[in-house]
Amino acid sequence: MGAIEQVPDLTVVVPMYDEQEVLPIFFERMRPVLDGLGVSYELLVVDDGSRDATASMLLAAATDWPQLRLVRLLRNSGHQAAISAGFRRARGNYLVTIDADLQDPPEVIAELLATARDSDVDVVYGVRSDRSSDTWAKRTTARMYYRLMCRLVGKDIPFDAADFRLVSRRVVDAVNALPEDGRVFRLVIPWLGFPSAEVKYVRAERAAGVTKYNLRKMLRLAFDSVTAFSAAPLRLATWLGLFGGLLSVVFVIGALVIKLTGQSIPGWTSTVLAVAVIGAIQLLCLGLLGEYVARLFQSSQKRPQFLVGYDSLDDTGHQVLERGTVRT
Repeated sequence: MGAIEQVPDLTVVVPMYDEQEVLPIFFERMRPVLDGLGVSYELLVVDDGSRDATASMLLAAATDWPQLRLVRLLRNSGHQAAISAGFRRARGNYLVTIDADLQDPPEVIAELLATARDSDVDVVYGVRSDRSSDTWAKRTTARMYYRLMCRLVGKDIPFDAADFRLVSRRVVDAVNALPEDGRVFRLVIPWLGFPSAEVKYVRAERAAGVTKYNLRKMLRLAFDSVTAFSAAPLRLATWLGLFGGLLSVVFVIGALVIKLTGQSIPGWTSTVLAVAVIGAIQLLCLGLLGEYVARLFQSSQKRPQFLVGYDSLDDTGHQVLERGTVRT
């Protein structure tokens, strides 16, 4: 496979995991869009340890598509880690991240690029103007997530903007220079504060296959988002501890009053209520503290966020370690 000699104007990063069903449609729609942009480009697909024929299909397609570049991770490291690998290895002056399921239409890439140039901004967010293809539960939880993140991060985070965006080389270099592990891109990039714009589009149904972003992964993303950007949960634990202490004082005073007035009735209701309330608060506080301790533990281990086993640009099979924390 021939290497791409020219440094491209645009790199399109696509994280993939077990996407063999959607690949034929992906190729059919993506190549005409990129070829029609009138700029040099590379399509950098990060195979996140796929177990199906995703990698072999990509290699086969690359034989007559020289701009297609495959980076394979040795193991499944997670969606955000795959994007991190794309950021580390992208060479373009602009970088677009887009998922393989085609819910975010490739045809919008041209508008993202034009907006970045015309408005002279470093970030252009793809914002979903219509999420009717998502379930009511997903739309509701997404809205709650963005509202919570805006309050915790203290920045204006575009609602309904996920990981479909364009960033300039300045942003790519700034993100790669960050020392933190397990970064969440939809929060990191707004936090950097680069000039930005938005492009609205209609979110479509998944073109083929099934989603790999299940409830467990969405909850993990939410926990990572909160614990990576805010100490508010720790303060919440403190306030809950104070509330539990005050509640205990109220119970003690109430018990003494009842005892002194001779109205005490043997029973277990008050005891069970007190133990349940205080126990629940303590467990919640311990859980919140545990999330932060876990992040510190993972960071202290300094395990690589991902392992690159193959990059078709240099056609080598050696392992390349990148600093970070592995997410599964």
